Amino acid sequence: MFLVDIVYKVDITTVEKHTPAHRSWLDEQYKAGIFMFSGPKKPRTGGVIIARMDSREKLEDLLSNDPFLQNEVADYHITEFVAMKAHPELQQFTDKP
Repeated sequence: MFLVDIVYKVDITTVEKHTPAHRSWLDEQYKAGIFMFSGPKKPRTGGVIIARMDSREKLEDLLSNDPFLQNEVADYHITEFVAMKAHPELQQFTDKP
């Protein structure tokens, strides 16, 4: 499991120009079953994605197609973690053997 910390590196008006394309790209990842959660930070300095992916390399390849990254709107910081505990309704998403 991966936590993707998105940090905007341009002003919010520039971010908003690319937001519709970014959201369409997010929708594709949800349909593919890769992304579990995503959303903007408060205050709006970036966003967060929780993703299920086989490897960091595959995730990095996928993220390279995000319009935010392609248009140099944001930087991405990836943290891999092992999801050992979850709310009972989300247990199927844990990494427990």
